[in-house]
Amino acid sequence: MDRAEDRASLEATRWLVALREAPDDREVRRRFDAWRRASPLNAAAWSETERLTDVAATMPAAYADVWKPVVARRQPVGRPAGMRNWRLGATAMALAACVAFFVVPPVVQRLQADHTTSTAEVRKVVLQDGSEVMLAPDSAIAVSYEPAGRQVRLLSGEAFFDVKPDASRPFRVLARDVETMAVGTSFDVRLSVYGVVVSVEHGVVRVGPRDELRAGQAVRVASDGEVSRQPASPGTVAAWRDGQLVAQNVPLHEAVDQLRRYYAGTILLASTSLGASRITGAYNLADPEDALRAIAQAHGAKVRRITPWLLVVSDS
Repeated sequence: MDRAEDRASLEATRWLVALREAPDDREVRRRFDAWRRASPLNAAAWSETERLTDVAATMPAAYADVWKPVVARRQPVGRPAGMRNWRLGATAMALAACVAFFVVPPVVQRLQADHTTSTAEVRKVVLQDGSEVMLAPDSAIAVSYEPAGRQVRLLSGEAFFDVKPDASRPFRVLARDVETMAVGTSFDVRLSVYGVVVSVEHGVVRVGPRDELRAGQAVRVASDGEVSRQPASPGTVAAWRDGQLVAQNVPLHEAVDQLRRYYAGTILLASTSLGASRITGAYNLADPEDALRAIAQAHGAKVRRITPWLLVVSDS
């Protein structure tokens, strides 16, 4: 998006808030109409903002006890009570959905975790037996070592494991109800709302009771239980360690899900059909917004910055 479009988009968002704060103020409406008629860019930005308002309004009002105080805190001090009520419009509803999906569950998970990372943070953890875990951004693990075995539970996000061999103490990684067992190997486990993906860089691991994976292989266990094998070049396993998002014929929504861990805000997909589109490519995680725009552009989609902390991807 160029600067003129970006400015028009931001102004449209401000007008959305102003009109919801003062729906009966004729002067506000007069100035808004003048702004909208001032240029085709303004008119187009407003049209898109209205469309996104309809999308946001369909989102569930989950975790209201969490997001209502957040919305309230964003109101200017000193306004009358009636002016503070946005009628839970587009901005508030989008915030509600974002908090529900990306704030509340991690808070609960982090209370259970032994090691965590924040947005865009990558961290190496050395376990007591010398095994190493590289945590991707916005990830959390809980570690449990017993005389008979070693266990790590991936609570959220993604982690790469480099396991020290010890045949007498199997090393298990649990991600929801998917168990990966290894003796001495290196592999990656990614957990998302779409399921669990295990990719092997070196050695052999067993996923579940039967699936054995070797270097260059991966398995996806979808949230509905469907299991599918897929190739995973050892050189691209956990490419995020080198600052790259490598996508090989994956749904766009899964790539966006990974980018969210690097973006200090929220990314919202406004189109289910767009999210189902398949993508292949390598993207720079150091600039997640630029990577998102590159992914969207390849499918004729558009990325709009609705607020400094909210990006919306929609069909153009």
